[in-house]
Amino acid sequence: MKAKGLNTICTHTGELIDEQYHGAVSPLYPATAYTFEGGGDNVYPRYFNTPNQHALNTKLAALEKTDTAMVFGSGMAALSTALFAFLSAGDHVVFQRNLYGGTSNLIREEFDKFGISYSFVSGNKREDFENEIRENTRVIFVETPSNPLLSITDLEMIAELAGKYELVSMIDNTFASPVNQNPAEQGIDIVIHSATKYLGGHSDILAGVVCGSHEHMGKVMSFARNFGGSLSDHVVWLLERSMKTLGIRVKAQNRNAGKLAKYLEKHPLIERVYYPGLKDHPDHLLAKKQMKGFGGMLSFDLHPDMEVGKFLKALKLIKPVMSLGGVESTIISPVKTSHASLSAEERKVQGISDRLLRLSVGIENRKDLVADLEQALAMANSKVAVD
Repeated sequence: MKAKGLNTICTHTGELIDEQYHGAVSPLYPATAYTFEGGGDNVYPRYFNTPNQHALNTKLAALEKTDTAMVFGSGMAALSTALFAFLSAGDHVVFQRNLYGGTSNLIREEFDKFGISYSFVSGNKREDFENEIRENTRVIFVETPSNPLLSITDLEMIAELAGKYELVSMIDNTFASPVNQNPAEQGIDIVIHSATKYLGGHSDILAGVVCGSHEHMGKVMSFARNFGGSLSDHVVWLLERSMKTLGIRVKAQNRNAGKLAKYLEKHPLIERVYYPGLKDHPDHLLAKKQMKGFGGMLSFDLHPDMEVGKFLKALKLIKPVMSLGGVESTIISPVKTSHASLSAEERKVQGISDRLLRLSVGIENRKDLVADLEQALAMANSKVAVD
């Protein structure tokens, strides 16, 4: 049978059939107690094997082109479970430096307690990663595009390094989504998502995802059942419903983000724009090679004359809230939110300035978004305000 297209997978793959009433959507099975069959794999929510969990996992695996997938109670539950499934006391992990703030917090606050050492890679070239690999290294972890500066890491290179040194390669693929990037096709072992973002897409679902081969996911499953980070079947059902429009939503966000990046790049009150779809982005050619779309995320540094707080308060359509990937456009200051736990020096090393803003572009009419940015920039221009 011919492979299904993206929107068909989003809409139909893994759906449960309503045999009794023949409804058009998957039925919801909210039970926490199922018949004990004796032997085999008994159904239980914490075992990640309820009917709705199975259905959603099938869709997720099809989208990420992996053998199987698991849905978790949050992105951090998914990420931490995946990491600890392959790490023990005395092991070492190589991380790229530019990571989601929550991931950095997990590493810095918890790894020492478990006797796990780690290194942060300063750059994103092969030698930067290879120089940090030790005899006890077990995992290599990347995030591309990165949060919040949208740098791109070569996934084929990471997969080749992992194979050479017998490491497990992992990626946080949240920013790209399965629509724009399928790391398993580049040889990455474990693909992780905060489903709270693009997969949910409406800023009303908290969930996480881990995808991989049967072999790797067997280890994740064993660890996950002991740590209990499963997701309520009510939310599983809502997430499956939301993912039906994933392809349509993300492609619309791609288009909007590309246009807004070009608009901001030319604006005199914007000092710099970070978006891999721009030709002057240092990783543009790599992004073009390994991504199907450049994504709906971009960041920019306001001009020194601009007042960040005034700009955020002046926005009328774009919402200054701690979220991304939703159908509505949202914006944050990383130094006050996602990367607030890092020291000023650590942020400086990563290139995160106090004037940096991260914009998650939604599906609104592009002209309306431009108009909102334009009026807010005018309001926040200190020179104009003084005049």
